[in-house]
Amino acid sequence: MRDHRLITCTYYIETDGDPRRGAEMLAGEQSSGTFVAVPGETDRIRVRHAAEVTEVRDLGDVAPSLPSRTRPQRVRAAEVVVQFPMENIGTDLATLHTTVAGNLFELVGLFGCRLQELTLPDEFIEAHPGPAFGVDGTRKLIGGTDGAFVGTIVKPNVGLSEPEFRSVVRDLARASIDLIKDDELMTDPGYLPLETRVRVAMEEIHAAEQVTGRKTMYAFNITGDLAGLRRRHDLVVGAGGTCVMLTVPVMGLPALAWLRSFSAVPIHGHRGGLAAAMRHPGLGVSYRAWQKLARLAGADHLHVSGLRSKFYELDDEVAANIAALREPLGNTILPIPALSSGQNVHTPGPTFQAVGTTDVMMLAGGGIAAHPDGPAAGVRSLRQAWAAAAASQPVTEAADDLDRQGDSALKRALSCFGATS
Repeated sequence: MRDHRLITCTYYIETDGDPRRGAEMLAGEQSSGTFVAVPGETDRIRVRHAAEVTEVRDLGDVAPSLPSRTRPQRVRAAEVVVQFPMENIGTDLATLHTTVAGNLFELVGLFGCRLQELTLPDEFIEAHPGPAFGVDGTRKLIGGTDGAFVGTIVKPNVGLSEPEFRSVVRDLARASIDLIKDDELMTDPGYLPLETRVRVAMEEIHAAEQVTGRKTMYAFNITGDLAGLRRRHDLVVGAGGTCVMLTVPVMGLPALAWLRSFSAVPIHGHRGGLAAAMRHPGLGVSYRAWQKLARLAGADHLHVSGLRSKFYELDDEVAANIAALREPLGNTILPIPALSSGQNVHTPGPTFQAVGTTDVMMLAGGGIAAHPDGPAAGVRSLRQAWAAAAASQPVTEAADDLDRQGDSALKRALSCFGATS
């Protein structure tokens, strides 16, 4: 009897023959099939374990997206739906990833192959805890902040000495910022080890809290050797830290899931390296599909790029990333979408208009540090821009209102940074 617990995947493919045949080749490669019949491939195995192509939508002729052993001028594109029996996979994230996004990208007969969508059985979803803190838990640790989370990255991202690092964290923490994070390039270098950063940052954060009343969260980057992951987590938590950061595509989903199994603080999920498997429209895995796996593995915050950013995704794609993170996934709680790259007071308006929520984290580097009146004014101006966006008030009008009240932070930020499109 065939297992009715099915993992359903939608792929974009390109093939130089019948699209259904291409889809069946993909399904066979990733389940019980081989390129020639082999002894032992019984009807029982085929019935119970073979992936099945359930839909094929022909998209017509296109130029091939990818190189292969042959070089046809035109190929047939299609969107296909393939269902995999959960019996093949169980509830293991690594096995799932290998099945739905493994060897299939190497098939000679496919000139384009991209996992667009992934639908998982309830039993699979329920086997994974998802985020432990999410939006509400993160707000509580910061001290009940409302509105969009305002955060930043320590800059320069590498090369700071201990006194220089202390100065940066002191200024940011005393600016009443919600979150400071390490850059993904900053892990455990000899000139400024993680242990030193944790000690210095927590000293400055605790001192700033006595002045501001705000519990700034610091996302310490504990990406590194797997054997030391728990030790680095414990170092942060033992010093009073309230967040750890993991570069998920580099460390892998099983590492994230393992960290989630013992983490006492929120996990800030960086996506560094993901674009290698996501940027080309004819290859890899869409953010929509990938984020489900990262959420099940336990990320509390997940990077989504940013509107009007320096990165490649169009604003509509970034908005779709955020929307995907806000869709229900079983009984798991929602993670926080983390916006970054070129964020400043001009971006809250279009962001809120596109996504309709302030349950996001805006990570602004220059948008805070480069404010002409200093980082405190930079943080305040971003909060003011978000308040205007949520009230459907033009940001320039809000800036004029605040300026008349004696607060020029937003007006000066609008002038300093200039609008981008």
